[in-house]
Amino acid sequence: MDEKDFEVYNHHGNMVNVRRGFKGKHRQHCLCWECGEFFPDDRDLNCPIANLIYHICVLEKLVLPVWECPNFKFGG
Repeated sequence: MDEKDFEVYNHHGNMVNVRRGFKGKHRQHCLCWECGEFFPDDRDLNCPIANLIYHICVLEKLVLPVWECPNFKFGG
């Protein structure tokens, strides 16, 4: 892997780095989007873990997929 395997782009007003092939794949890989406890448009109903991850992402300008979760409930 070398520099050509990565790109820099503007994501929500921030210049970020991403591995080519992963850009735009967050929902496809993040467990939250299949969870019955995930309500991204209603933070009061949303899973507390998802809310915490969201706040970290906003604060640090990150995108973090969840691969494993002890509170996952199928039904998203």
